[in-house]
Amino acid sequence: MARKRKGRDISGWLVVDKPAGITSTTVVGKVRWALNAKKAGHAGTLDPEATGVLAVALGEATKTVPYITDALKAYTFMVRLGQATNTDDAEGEVIKTSDLRPTDDQIKDALAPFIGDIMQVPPQFSAVKVDGQRAYKKARDGEEMELAARPLWVEELLLIDRPDEDHVVLEMTCGKGGYVRSIARDLGAALGCYGHVLQLRRIWSGPFDVEVGISLDRIDALAKTPELDAHLQPLEVGLADLPEVTCPAESVVKLRNGNPAPVIGSGLEYGEEVWASHDGTPIAVGKYLGGTLQPSRVFVADSM
Repeated sequence: MARKRKGRDISGWLVVDKPAGITSTTVVGKVRWALNAKKAGHAGTLDPEATGVLAVALGEATKTVPYITDALKAYTFMVRLGQATNTDDAEGEVIKTSDLRPTDDQIKDALAPFIGDIMQVPPQFSAVKVDGQRAYKKARDGEEMELAARPLWVEELLLIDRPDEDHVVLEMTCGKGGYVRSIARDLGAALGCYGHVLQLRRIWSGPFDVEVGISLDRIDALAKTPELDAHLQPLEVGLADLPEVTCPAESVVKLRNGNPAPVIGSGLEYGEEVWASHDGTPIAVGKYLGGTLQPSRVFVADSM
């Protein structure tokens, strides 16, 4: 018989302002402990040295993680010009240097090819799998790999500061699967001066903004108190990019059992993905089939 997981049936989102020097998995563990939650997960890994928005899903909200993972995200990052590293960030060894320093106008002009639908090669030190093994493990063993380029949508890439000739601060809005380190590496190569990420901060992810993020120190201070519960955002925030339909009382049980049932919506396309609520409570996510919802994910009633 499977061991019953300890903790509370608590659902929602906690937006953490992740500090540098800690993994995303460690942050999730800290949040789960502090809220005494049965289940927790995050929507989008941040590198250990990166800071900013790490949205942690609890309980039934973990079923909405894919919608945050797929949402647009924004980063600010500082690029160190004149140096390439083997990790494409400041944690690695410098492998190439250049005395060339581009002007602000040259940098702005070079950003254009990185906007829109682009193809991006992940860093050698990344979590992509190569022959069933993580690339970073092979890279640590000194193996150099030919990593396949991957598609990335870049909504915006702006030069926002130039502290000195060696450093440039950029802001990028992009879709899922992007590597900021690759942007810094490839931009440096395009400028002919090399480059790597010195600092990285995620400022928003889907509906979650760093301005409402809570620090780990604050989480520690409020651990296992109602004050920490008050920082939770509701499960349905993770569904912000989906249209909402309502369901009558007689549809609730059917939907929660995974069966199609009537819902009320307007202006929707046949087959469009939506989420259904009853009296403001999320019931299910699924396809809208002309007045009926075919559920693909359902939310447990006692976890709301």
